[in-house]
Amino acid sequence: MAVTVKTFTNASEAAGALSSDRSARYLGGGTLVMRALNEGDVAISTIVRAQDQALTRIDASGPRITLGAGVTFARVLAERDLAFLHAPARSIGGPAVRNMGTVGGNLFAPNPYGDFTVALLALDATIAVQGGFGSRDIPIEEFLQGRERQAGTLVLSVSCTRPASSEAFRYRKIARIKPKGGSVITLAAHLPVSGGRIAGPRIALGSMAPTQIRARAAERALEGRSLDAATIAAAASAATEGTSPSDNALGSAWYRREIVGVHLRRLLSGQE
Repeated sequence: MAVTVKTFTNASEAAGALSSDRSARYLGGGTLVMRALNEGDVAISTIVRAQDQALTRIDASGPRITLGAGVTFARVLAERDLAFLHAPARSIGGPAVRNMGTVGGNLFAPNPYGDFTVALLALDATIAVQGGFGSRDIPIEEFLQGRERQAGTLVLSVSCTRPASSEAFRYRKIARIKPKGGSVITLAAHLPVSGGRIAGPRIALGSMAPTQIRARAAERALEGRSLDAATIAAAASAATEGTSPSDNALGSAWYRREIVGVHLRRLLSGQE
């Protein structure tokens, strides 16, 4: 079946084309869409592209950073001001994938991929989208819960608050093939501290549910407490609550449940 490619000069026109054609898909870096086409996905008949420079803009000068949806992981790694995101970006595929893969595209990556999105979920990111109902900002958790319904919208950018310190944000990807393999599990934690106690922790997990999720029971175990051995143990014990991992070639659901607490303990303890 023939595939039509439509290129637009701005994001608004591209968003309009996506919302008016259910068979259209946006082409950013191509690591997801081109794979689907090469594997024979007949649901895609139109490829939409945009040459809008705003989609590749990075604003990392202040306490809140914004990444255009078309920013690649290679560019994230090249920015000193984005050092807190270097570990998640580096965990995405090999150099060829990082040169092409984009921040916006990663939001749609199915398990066992989408590792950068785990980091964004822990950082309480906001997703700016444009579609049939105009432009709006969506909390990342809401975006992920309705991800299957987002096919007709164009992601414009992602924004989040910079962590207060290097210790406040932590990330770990467990993979059988390092560094470029799909994840067995991925974990990220944002641990703001107020008066020596954790205030408003966010822990995100990848490959532990159909989409990236928060480990809310583990967050409750951390809230208002100091990050000592007892608190870490309580959070690790609660890590599986609310999860629904699946079996795949990288690991079984049973295995993922067995190890997520172990790796959350290591993450919170600062162990390699």
